[in-house]
Amino acid sequence: MVASQNSNYLSPEEYLQLEEKSEIKHEYRQGDVYAMAGASNVHVLIAGNLYALLRNHLRGRGCLPYISDTKVRIESINTYYYPDIAVTCDRRDREFSNFLRHPCLIVEVLSPTTEAFDRGDKFADYRHLESLQEYVLISQTRIQVDCFRRNDRGQWVLYPYHAGDTIHLSSVGFSCAIEDLYEDVDFSPVS
Repeated sequence: MVASQNSNYLSPEEYLQLEEKSEIKHEYRQGDVYAMAGASNVHVLIAGNLYALLRNHLRGRGCLPYISDTKVRIESINTYYYPDIAVTCDRRDREFSNFLRHPCLIVEVLSPTTEAFDRGDKFADYRHLESLQEYVLISQTRIQVDCFRRNDRGQWVLYPYHAGDTIHLSSVGFSCAIEDLYEDVDFSPVS
């Protein structure tokens, strides 16, 4: 997440105004603004593959998937993040033009520089979203997906997926072979 931190506190309103004009994306966490680093080609391929699969699956069902340029607002903790993919089935999200407040599914493709944050503090922050049913972390270095699903008692349960598995995302009634997420991804070392 963090490429640089601005030490001057910004209100959420100031952040949104500045972000509309900014040439680079920034995440906002309780008054602090963090520039976002660029993504690798593998990162983009994986996110794009899942987005395309979800878009086709959700067409006409009242749910909309959004890819990396849409922010998620976590109002209770004064935070905005740019997940790689967010899905909302809540019509109230159509009232906002530059963020979502009620996603049911959030997906992050892990990068070496963001993995610890995505698994730790960011996941802790996302859990403040009452609407969130699943949080999915996708590795870009091996075929591995960790799906955290909120159960009926409000506890988060890990569902790990590996090569040969079928991924199931119950929040949107979606299933696919894990290899579909990694279509055209080459894990051989670059020379």
